[in-house]
Amino acid sequence: MDLGPFTEAADPSMLVVTAGSGAGSSGCLVGFHTQCSIDPPRYAVALSKANHTYSVAVDSSVLGVNLLAASQVAVARLFGGETADEGTDKFDLCDWVEGPGGVRLVSGSRAWLVGTVLHRIDVGDHVIHVLEPVEVGTTPVGGAPLRHRAAGSIHPGHPE
Repeated sequence: MDLGPFTEAADPSMLVVTAGSGAGSSGCLVGFHTQCSIDPPRYAVALSKANHTYSVAVDSSVLGVNLLAASQVAVARLFGGETADEGTDKFDLCDWVEGPGGVRLVSGSRAWLVGTVLHRIDVGDHVIHVLEPVEVGTTPVGGAPLRHRAAGSIHPGHPE
């Protein structure tokens, strides 16, 4: 079943999910995400098993969720088109700050969330990480969030 027409119509906002553990820090571009509970508040992000960030996230107790601004296409290209598997340290190539739990947050994002990982659910080629938010923030960046349609031409850096 091809979900392309549906997901293209939905045109979800794009995130950079960041993780840190004994294996170091990593981050990747994510289009599969949603708030999944109001009370208690929960947020879910799905990471590809093929992505280097997934291998770091499975050992991380907290994840950072960075909502990109429409002006951050270059950041999306960095986190979506490059991979640490090939030696790229994405955090050397962008501005970031340390957030709660030591997780790195991408500077200039419209909003961010740091959450404790409560559950991991294997759903096929992705694993959903259900987060309990511990801190959220916004920045004075104006405009719309970066949408999938604007980031769709980015070729994934990880093996397919």
